[in-house]
Amino acid sequence: MRGLKDKVALVTGTGDSKGIGFAIATKLAGYGVHIVLNDIAEIKDVEGSQNSMNDLCAEIEGLGVRCIWIAADITDSTSVAHMAGRIKNEFGHLNILCNNAGATISPNFIHLMDDEAWKRTIDVNLSGTFITSKAMIPLMKKGDCIINIASRAGKVPALGNGAYSISKAGVIMLTKVMAKELGLLDMGIRVNALCPGQINTAMRRWGWELEAQLTQRDVAQRVEEVLKTIPLGRLGTPEDVANAAAFLASDEASYLTGQAINITGGQLMEL
Repeated sequence: MRGLKDKVALVTGTGDSKGIGFAIATKLAGYGVHIVLNDIAEIKDVEGSQNSMNDLCAEIEGLGVRCIWIAADITDSTSVAHMAGRIKNEFGHLNILCNNAGATISPNFIHLMDDEAWKRTIDVNLSGTFITSKAMIPLMKKGDCIINIASRAGKVPALGNGAYSISKAGVIMLTKVMAKELGLLDMGIRVNALCPGQINTAMRRWGWELEAQLTQRDVAQRVEEVLKTIPLGRLGTPEDVANAAAFLASDEASYLTGQAINITGGQLMEL
């Protein structure tokens, strides 16, 4: 991919070494991008989290780039402002922002969902994307880009997980609004969203378990049903999403903004 070497990228929600966020960070690092990893783990005082993030940083640095990690809660503007200040001190600027951090909190049917679970899901997925983008845009310049990780669920309702679907639909519209505004203001910052479908991650496997319970099937049956709906006949991988993110960050995508691109193996096809 052209134009990536020596750029600086922040990827939020990278605490899972097998997740989409870390796959994106690794892919970008392979093209020479310096990486800022972010997760909330240390703030929550999760045992061993510091060693884990240090290990992930070391893995990224093994690709020949700089890597730092910053613990921050993307739903807290003060915490995110601190992260922006740290990035400015360490690198002076930011070229690529990937809003990957997301959550689904105690999913349930809408009429049965706990109020706090609803609020927290919206806070993390939608408000967190807004808060982080707002704080990082001043570090960016013409030609830089923002990549929001939305979801197929933002276009097709997720069974028993309506708050997640609604929050990701909001991310898609936020992407379009930001793309138009940052274009019209002549800032030249591109904003696009990726909408992964059935990606084989810990969160999605948990989702299949939930769907299996709701439909009174076992997980293997649910996954088999899902596979039948995917024309390419396989589940996606975090690397599939990372490949698309690297393209959006590169010069090859310099005329692409305001899009919500499906990564679904053909499960979702749109005009």
